[in-house]
Amino acid sequence: MAEVLVQGLGDLEAALMELLWERVTATTVREAMSQLQWHRELAYTTVMTVLDNLHRKGWVTREPHGRAYRYSPAMSRDHYVAQAMHDALVDSGDRLEALTAFVGKMTLDEAVALRDALAGYERRIGGR
Repeated sequence: MAEVLVQGLGDLEAALMELLWERVTATTVREAMSQLQWHRELAYTTVMTVLDNLHRKGWVTREPHGRAYRYSPAMSRDHYVAQAMHDALVDSGDRLEALTAFVGKMTLDEAVALRDALAGYERRIGGR
C-alpha cells in the first residue's frame, strides 16, 4: 500500500482513509477492523466513531447496510493528492519559486507526464 500523508487527520483517521482507498468495494466497520494493522487492539465503537467523524468531515460517504453502514472514500487518493498539492501551492509565498523547486525534484518520466498533462489542459481551456 502506497502511503500518502493525509494532512489534517489523526493517525487512525489516516489509516482508515488508506484502507478505504485500497479497497475496491464499500467497507463495513467490521471489515475495516479485520484489515487494519494497528499498534493496539481497537474497539468496534472506536472504529465506528472515527468513520462517523470522517463522514461528518466529508472524507467518506456511507450507505445503509442492514443495521450498519458501508463506507467509501468521498474522493480518490489521486484527487486528494492533487488538492493537497494545490493547497500547498496556494500557501507558498512565491508560486513560481515553489513550482520551480517542485519540478526540480521530478524524474524525467514525471517531467514528461507533467508536460503532457499541461498540453492536454491547455487544449481543453483553449477550446482546441
